[in-house]
Amino acid sequence: MTDSVPVVLREMRWWDIDPVLELERILFPEDAWSRGMFWSELAHARGPAATRRYLVAEQGSRVVGYAGVAASGTASDSRSAAVADIQTVAVARDHWGTGLGGRLLTELLKAATAFECAEVMLECRIDNIRAQKLYERFGFEPIGFRRGYYQPGNVDALVMRLTAPETAPETAPENSVQGTDIHG
Repeated sequence: MTDSVPVVLREMRWWDIDPVLELERILFPEDAWSRGMFWSELAHARGPAATRRYLVAEQGSRVVGYAGVAASGTASDSRSAAVADIQTVAVARDHWGTGLGGRLLTELLKAATAFECAEVMLECRIDNIRAQKLYERFGFEPIGFRRGYYQPGNVDALVMRLTAPETAPETAPENSVQGTDIHG
């Protein structure tokens, strides 16, 4: 693919699972998600009771990134609003440094706001400094660790939180997602 072909963000659908799994296995060989995990997440991503939002980034016919967020429960401090959990953000290595991770994260934060979440949580491998810097640019703050969270490698996770996701920085409007809205 040439650099002149734009990267388009759109809603992830079931037919995207195979190319997403290929990228997943390349980027996360030790702790890649299974086909069943993606099917389960997508089952909760459509309709009026949707609690998930998953996206793919496509350049031509190639999936070059994907991301997902889940909303549940109540905010730890207010007990009245849902909490979003960033499930995954992944970008093909040949697209690192292009801003694609930020575009995907921006859309996840918009989804968290649409789900009326007062805070957004995530876990990040303690050795993934590139991802940590991205999250910090968006206002996430470290709040703790989960020892041995990533298996089978027994790698610790840094737990990060963002309060008021609606105030996080956004990318340009031309980077909007194609596809249905949060509930459709």
